[in-house]
Amino acid sequence: MNTLLSIETRNAVLLKMAVLLERERHAIIAINMKDLGAYKGDDISMFDRLKVDDAKVDEMIKSVTHLASQEDPVGVERFSFKHENGMQVYNKTASFGTVLIIYESRPDVTVEAAGIAFKSGNKILLKGGKESLKSNLKIVALWHEALNEFGASTDWVEYLQFNRTETQAFLEKPTQKVDLIVPRGGERLIAFVKEHATCPVIISGRGNNFVYVHEEADLNIALDVIMNGKSKISACNAVDKVLIDQNLPNKNEFVKALISKLKDFKIEVLGDDVIAETNALERIKSDAIWYEEFLDYKILIGEIGSNQDTIAMINKYSGGHSSVIVTSNEVEAKLFMENVDTAAVYHNASTRFTDGGQLGLGGELAISTDKLHQRGPIGLQHLVTNKWYVHGNGQIR
Repeated sequence: MNTLLSIETRNAVLLKMAVLLERERHAIIAINMKDLGAYKGDDISMFDRLKVDDAKVDEMIKSVTHLASQEDPVGVERFSFKHENGMQVYNKTASFGTVLIIYESRPDVTVEAAGIAFKSGNKILLKGGKESLKSNLKIVALWHEALNEFGASTDWVEYLQFNRTETQAFLEKPTQKVDLIVPRGGERLIAFVKEHATCPVIISGRGNNFVYVHEEADLNIALDVIMNGKSKISACNAVDKVLIDQNLPNKNEFVKALISKLKDFKIEVLGDDVIAETNALERIKSDAIWYEEFLDYKILIGEIGSNQDTIAMINKYSGGHSSVIVTSNEVEAKLFMENVDTAAVYHNASTRFTDGGQLGLGGELAISTDKLHQRGPIGLQHLVTNKWYVHGNGQIR
């Protein structure tokens, strides 16, 4: 077991990592080009997540720098109680121990997830996808250089170069203690981890996010929110479904304008029976498509009767990630936000803000669609458990 490093050492390693990422910027991008060149799949969202450019390196540097500036999440007092027998009782945050993250294609996770785990006093085991292996190994080498600089064990950040069979064997019978597993990826990966894991798993689930254009919507805001929600198709916070209130004034003109704008960006537009009929769109073949996360240049538009119907529809079909109501009616917005069962609910703003950095956490390990132990972006202060400290002088019960 790794003894908890002082907060000064943890912060120094993070700041050193920022320096190394800048120093090795061109090497990281060049190595990533090899991963991109070797990728033979046809998953455009996977390819998009795999790519590292200057902007992505900037984000990595910003992430570790921000983490170094944040308060220590370990040892924070959450509760205290003086027992009548004189014992002093405290409840404080504590590290999990070892966190395993299994992820696909995103080399920036090798920086951000490791940084969050390390700052919160956890050892991290990184199991990236084979498509990003060269990029990931380069970044892990930088972690080890930063750790060595301050006399910290390189065990704090470990890369597991396992194939699927070896991963399954490790999940079922870990060769070292693992306290928490976070799978980040598609539904097949999540199902695989849930089936084989022998310790707690936090599900970083699918998106399939909805925008509801209420009858009292500002139509310019609605257009902006929907288009922005479709601006990065590989993100789990992208918009896949749009519900238009049947009582929206100028409904037909708005839908035509929306479809035209979407098509300008080469986004395939599908419609339910009503929307397809009036706009000459491809009609959906079954309601099962409402469950789908597209991760593609594709969107589905449907008509809906009311806010209550929308709430029921989202709660049935969405991935539990993010949902939006566009309306100028505060009462309707409150009703929607309190009753839609997603990790993040928005009033007149884009789902693209469901992101640890954008919501003030400085980054995220994952975005949880579970309700235990943390929902939504998992930041620094969430990657801890708690421990009871009881001080006595011989009390017995």
